[in-house]
Amino acid sequence: MRLLALGLVLAATAGPLSTPLGPILALPEEAPAPLPLPPPDALEAAPDGGAESVPPAPDDPLEFLYAHRINFASEGAPLVTVRLMEGQDEIDLSGETQLRVQLRGAGQKEVGVPAGVSVRFRLSAATPAKLADYAQVADVAFRDRAGLAKARALWEGRGLPVTVRTIGTVYGIAGRVLDNRRELVLVGEAGDRAAAEAEIALLRRRYDAVATLHEELLDRPHGVVEIADGAGGVAIAASQDVAIVEALEVGSIEVKRVEYGVGYAFHGFADRRYRGRLYAVVGEDGKLALVEALPLEELLRGLVPSEIYASSPPAALEAQAVTARGEVLAKIGARHLTDPYLLCAEQHCQVYAGLGGERPSTDAAVRATRGEALFSKDGLVDSVYSAICGGHTENNEVVWGGPPDPSLRGVSDLLEGDADPGPGSTEASLRRWLSADPPAYCHLPGQAGSPKYRWSRRFESAEIDALAAPLGVGRVRRLVPLDRGVSGRAAALRVEGERGVAEVRGELVIRKLFRNLPSSAFVVDPEPAGFVFRGAGWGHGVGMCQTGAIGRALRGESYRDILRHYFNGADPSKIY
Repeated sequence: MRLLALGLVLAATAGPLSTPLGPILALPEEAPAPLPLPPPDALEAAPDGGAESVPPAPDDPLEFLYAHRINFASEGAPLVTVRLMEGQDEIDLSGETQLRVQLRGAGQKEVGVPAGVSVRFRLSAATPAKLADYAQVADVAFRDRAGLAKARALWEGRGLPVTVRTIGTVYGIAGRVLDNRRELVLVGEAGDRAAAEAEIALLRRRYDAVATLHEELLDRPHGVVEIADGAGGVAIAASQDVAIVEALEVGSIEVKRVEYGVGYAFHGFADRRYRGRLYAVVGEDGKLALVEALPLEELLRGLVPSEIYASSPPAALEAQAVTARGEVLAKIGARHLTDPYLLCAEQHCQVYAGLGGERPSTDAAVRATRGEALFSKDGLVDSVYSAICGGHTENNEVVWGGPPDPSLRGVSDLLEGDADPGPGSTEASLRRWLSADPPAYCHLPGQAGSPKYRWSRRFESAEIDALAAPLGVGRVRRLVPLDRGVSGRAAALRVEGERGVAEVRGELVIRKLFRNLPSSAFVVDPEPAGFVFRGAGWGHGVGMCQTGAIGRALRGESYRDILRHYFNGADPSKIY
């Protein structure tokens, strides 16, 4: 076997690359061909299954990464790209078996890396992406032409330039049309992030608008992805913008120091194993990102146990598998539009921990529901979920704005026969609800997570003042939740201070402002030295209550019964 670069070797990544372990090898002629990747235009109909149905590999893997549309793996399941890491100066990984690294540039090259030998990727000559930033003021369902016309007229009537962008995709699987397209209403001119954020702040003050940032990709990031040699200082191979890594035989790829829990108390780093094809690619920020491409069913094996207790009853795990699958399908082409991947592996999309997270119980749930997602008469349901609803779920528009989704209506999670009228949407009714502490499926005796059914957080006055300092209201005197939904969750919070009043809009924005409150279904009581938040539930509360699903499974409900309760008018349907 011919050496690619005689005398240049890779080494283990425990510390500096200094101890040679083995050479990078040119692959032999009889090495198996790379796994095929479907081209980004093979989107409108799913294959019937079988290797012969997979389109040929594209010339440019970047087109695959940036397509933001559905592709399909050989067995007919959707092929999903997931960001594992980004913002990295270097990425270290090794294979349980021999790895193939495909390098693009002046003629594509393939090099082999022996099993157990660590590969270090790094960047040179990198430039970040060029972006256009807008203030987004409305998010309308694609079919809601009247809603779009109303939003346009409102903002044009205020004398502002309006731009409409369509995001999401439409595609067919097994006779089902999956359409997650939405219309975004953008106002003002495109600019950089600072200009767009200033415009957003102005719109919020002047019109009480729920304005957010929307970014569009004008020019991809660029750079040379290099493999470092044993001393860490010489590039022995280089690839323009992206390098592809895959195992030549059955085996995992271990990636060092994968960051997880960003922005949460459990934030940390861990070495994690993956089985799909990996891409070391230049990210939006001009640094390295690592992206995995794998079939949706394989993704779910590492996702479902990261989102629910693997020891849960089978029916709850099966309900989780269906909702997680549907949420992936609903997000394709609608998130991370400036990034070289469809989804991230964090709470923003869904948590995915790779092979290390897989469990036999959740594997069985994924197999038992293979290809099933939730559908209503309006099509694919965005089957979201949260940890503990607190006794009542919430309407989608209260939490995220936008039009009401008939499938995402707030419903009671109380035990059958309980006469409690529910939390209501007023301060008084929520206070009564919090004190009553009624029995619910997410609050069964001895149930894991039930202490989060009701919670309290105490803040010193100085803490509140520091957290609210960006609002410019001075010393905080009063906090008033506003625009409550059917679960008591607040969509806005008025912050009254000695120098003025500000309004914070958005359920998640409110929670993050006060160090990740468990939910926005809370009341606030002043104390001599601070404020006490008392609330219900853990999470946004829309869609399936995961702990409630566990309680229902314990009481004998099937996964279909569970899903029908939490998703109005929806049923699971097999699409591949």
